[in-house]
Amino acid sequence: MRKSFADLLSQSLKGKVVLVRVDFNAPLKDGRVADDTRIKASLGTIQALTQKGARVVLISHLSRPGGRVDESKRLSPIRDNLQALLGHVVQKVDDCIGPNVESAIQNLNDSDVLLLENIRFYKEEEANDADFSKRLASYGDYFVQDAFGAVHRQHASTYGIAQYLPAFSGLLLDKELDYLTQVLNSPTRPLTAIIGGAKISSKFSVLENLLQTVDVMVLGGAMVYTLLAAQGISVGQSLVEPDLIPKAHSFLERVNTLGKTLYLPEDHVAVTSFDDPRTAKVVEVFNDDQIGVDAGPASVARIQGLIESSKTVFWNGPLGVFETPEYSNGTFSVARSLADAHHATTIVGGGDSIAAVNQAGVADQMDHISTGGGASLEFLEGKVLPGISVLS
Repeated sequence: MRKSFADLLSQSLKGKVVLVRVDFNAPLKDGRVADDTRIKASLGTIQALTQKGARVVLISHLSRPGGRVDESKRLSPIRDNLQALLGHVVQKVDDCIGPNVESAIQNLNDSDVLLLENIRFYKEEEANDADFSKRLASYGDYFVQDAFGAVHRQHASTYGIAQYLPAFSGLLLDKELDYLTQVLNSPTRPLTAIIGGAKISSKFSVLENLLQTVDVMVLGGAMVYTLLAAQGISVGQSLVEPDLIPKAHSFLERVNTLGKTLYLPEDHVAVTSFDDPRTAKVVEVFNDDQIGVDAGPASVARIQGLIESSKTVFWNGPLGVFETPEYSNGTFSVARSLADAHHATTIVGGGDSIAAVNQAGVADQMDHISTGGGASLEFLEGKVLPGISVLS
């Protein structure tokens, strides 16, 4: 059984060093944090620990520096953002192991917060090196896993440390698992899953697992064209994964066998040149030279109706190439409809979906925004996530 954050808080933490694995892998622009959703998500865990007098040491990665120091991927902008959000000093050290780290931790006072440098500057992190894990663990009395976006990785800081210290989930991780477990095991029905994205190859497993529990499944994005092609429907030059046509056939048969409602867009925004929105037209039948880039207005209206009739909605993945304004109506319409769905529990996961609700200005109207796109999909797929299993 997983040891929760409440289990940790029930103990005396004054003067104790608590290592907290957070997911501060935030996008940077011009040397500043461009989207601090993930940083804000762990504030509750950090504040609860400092209120108990713990000495909090934060561990995070940023991007993929490949096991070497990359000056553009240092965590100084993250520290600045976190410090502003917390309203008090956040110390930082320019390494994550070694004498400077040891000295900084030894000099911490109760309720201090220290951010270590990008953990992925060391190749031993992604290799889950045992000696590296032990060295990190030697700095703390307890370990807290709050990086839901990284729990599907068996790395030193997400898995290895927890083998050498009393390990607990953080507030964010507890919340993530509560909502996603609800989707799988005890949703308020009807439950609708809206899954979008470019390639169905990356989503088939989660679609098949979700099919066991959902009442309605809505698919969008370029991934739908493989399913439409499997039904003998012409999709022009739209993205199709031909080797997955047989699997698409099996999936469609499974939908019918289970008696589930599957909705695929019935009209589309199509272009003849991806880079030229002026060629965009709404079509029900593709010409040979057209490419699908968004769900059409009739499909959007139907999806909005399905949201209105649902009690729980899980959304992962855009309905189109929403980064281009002319191709964004489907994705932003879903975001706004979820914001208006006060009768339903709304759960959003995945980087593109989070970006969409943020850009639409409705993020604060969602019941839960999952900070881990890949982790949330693997959890819903039924996989064992190493960073969670090690807490048992």
